[in-house]
Amino acid sequence: MPKFCDLRGKVAIITGARRGMGRTHALTLARAGAKVVVSDVSQEECEAVVQEIKNEKGEALAVKCDISNKIEVDNLIQQTLAKFGKVDILVNNAGICPFNPFLEMKEEDFKKVIDVNLKGYFLCSQAAAKEMAKQKSGAIVNIASIAMGQVGSGFAGLTHYCASKGGIVAMAEAMSLELAPLGIRVNTIAPGAIDTPMVASVKQDMKNLESMLAGIPLKRMGKPEEISNAVLFLASDESSYMTGSVVVVDGGWTAN
Repeated sequence: MPKFCDLRGKVAIITGARRGMGRTHALTLARAGAKVVVSDVSQEECEAVVQEIKNEKGEALAVKCDISNKIEVDNLIQQTLAKFGKVDILVNNAGICPFNPFLEMKEEDFKKVIDVNLKGYFLCSQAAAKEMAKQKSGAIVNIASIAMGQVGSGFAGLTHYCASKGGIVAMAEAMSLELAPLGIRVNTIAPGAIDTPMVASVKQDMKNLESMLAGIPLKRMGKPEEISNAVLFLASDESSYMTGSVVVVDGGWTAN
C-alpha cells in the first residue's frame, strides 16, 4: 500500500453506498485500507457491496439507514462503534434527484428532497462529529453538485435539488468553522454529470445527452471513480490543510 492517501487504521462511513458513486467511494476507501461501513436504505444491496470489499480482503459492515430519520442515523453510528470502535471519516453521499416542474411541485415533493439531501447530511454530520470530537480528529466529505447556484448552476425541474445542494455547501462552510478547533475537517465535492443510475434517464434521450455534452469542455460524462479519487484525497491526511473547501469535478462545465 503506497503511503499517499493511506487510510489503514481508519474507519469510514459512506451513506448512499449501495450503488453508483457511493458504492465506488466504499470500494475506493476500502482499497486504501479503511474499514468501511456501507450504509443505504436496502440492507441486501449494502451486503452485496460489503461482500465485494471482503472479496478484496477488506473489512466492512452493512447498516441499513434512512438518513432523514435521526433514530436510524444514531443506530448507524452505534453499530459502527460496536463493530469498529470509532469513526474517523464520514462521506455524506446519499441523495435523491426527482424531476418536478416548479409550478407543479408539491410541498411534500420539496420536503422529501430537503429531508434526505440536506437534513440527512446535518443528522449524519452531527452524530459522527460528536464521536470524532472525542479523538480530536476526523474528516467529513460532502457530495453536493454543480447544481448549487452561485458559482454553480441552476437546473430547470430541480428547484428542490438545487436548494438542497446549495444548502450543503453553506452548511459545510459554517460547520468547518465550528469543528476546526476540534480537529475535524469538513470539505465538499461538487460533481458535474457523472455516469451513474441517477442520470440514466438523461442518457436514454440522445438529444438531451448531446445538449449536455456540448456544454462540457471534456465532451464526456465523468466516471464514479473520478469522484471517488477526490473523496479519497479529502478523507486522507494528504488534504490536512483543507477545510471549508468546495472541490468542483465537472469536466469544465462551470468554466464555460
